[in-house]
Amino acid sequence: MGDVLDSMLDLMRRLPPTRIEENLNALLDICPEYADDLLGSVDQPLKLLTDHATGRDYLACDYNRDGDSYRSPWSNEYDPPLEDGTVPSTKLRRLEVAANDAFDTYREMYYEGGVSSVFLWDQDDGGFAGVVLFKKLVTADDTNATEEGEDDSTGSWQSIHVFEASEKGRSAHYKLTSTIMLEMITKGPTV
Repeated sequence: MGDVLDSMLDLMRRLPPTRIEENLNALLDICPEYADDLLGSVDQPLKLLTDHATGRDYLACDYNRDGDSYRSPWSNEYDPPLEDGTVPSTKLRRLEVAANDAFDTYREMYYEGGVSSVFLWDQDDGGFAGVVLFKKLVTADDTNATEEGEDDSTGSWQSIHVFEASEKGRSAHYKLTSTIMLEMITKGPTV
């Protein structure tokens, strides 16, 4: 089993990153029994969804996915609706709401736009884990291109910060893993 998954991950590292979703779907069509392991191991571009209850945008990834549904950080509801979807405990949900408000302010100040989402979940050992997501799209209008050297450059900045936290007495231990996906599409002569 490990050999097949390792081979699929090795193949994903060698294929063009601009076609990650297409390549991942092709592998999942061939070996659907590895879907959870593969989706949990390969970072994909963050999807932008809208919470139907609040009208606010949020980011979708493997960390807020349950089956084919994604949980919104704003309403704590799944889209499409899911009756038995995983949600954080009441105490952790309060922290998740506060974290979303804090990172939404940070995102606006640092990125001057874009979308952020924070998702938290309880761990079996009594601790908790979470992910902080940022996505900022840049269009040609944002680049302040001059008339002489106008180009249609576009791009995006996407970051995924996954952490685990556990309390040990009066101290806490945490582990953080960050992934940055930078995409640049230029049509002009220079970068």
